[in-house]
Amino acid sequence: MSHSPAPQAENAARLTLLRGADLVASPWKNGGGVTREIALGGSPEAFAWRVSVADVAQAGPFSRFDGVARTLVLLEGAGMVLDETGDHARTHALMKPLDVARFDGEAPISARLIDGATRDFNLMVRRDVARATFEIWREPGKRDLVCETSLLYCANGVVNVRVNSGEYVSLAAGDTLRIDTTLAARTLQIETEGEGALLAIALESIKP
Repeated sequence: MSHSPAPQAENAARLTLLRGADLVASPWKNGGGVTREIALGGSPEAFAWRVSVADVAQAGPFSRFDGVARTLVLLEGAGMVLDETGDHARTHALMKPLDVARFDGEAPISARLIDGATRDFNLMVRRDVARATFEIWREPGKRDLVCETSLLYCANGVVNVRVNSGEYVSLAAGDTLRIDTTLAARTLQIETEGEGALLAIALESIKP
């Protein structure tokens, strides 16, 4: 997968443009779908956080991730229902694009597809080593983020993004702008324009 440096001003954080077309699909072992990893904090075996897009082709159980907080967003398809069993039995219904479900990675979850395959955005954060804030930006505007790393994923449309008064970076659906800050400058000033929605994630490590 190729990572393209994005245009940036001298005082900007480090920007990396991750094109959706460059993401590599990895089939699931159970044949139920494929995952395209966008970004990873740490190693695949011991990640602090992980962001990916999954194509779910059939119903079935979710893999278990102990100690991980999960956020799932429906991107495409007629939707799915997540049945959570155990001590905190509940149902998460994702019926239209940009519906969100939040649940623990250790929870027993089984997915039911409403009418065919779906595409979903997945955020996983290991609770003892990192924390994340997640927002959906549907309107253009100016916002501040304070974080070590930010990921801005274009869920639909086209959105132009400017960081710390630098040059605009154009994101089409499926593209991600990764922003890594320095210890001395954690605050990001982000300006967006265009007709589209961004999934905005701000990530911080938890110091021991």
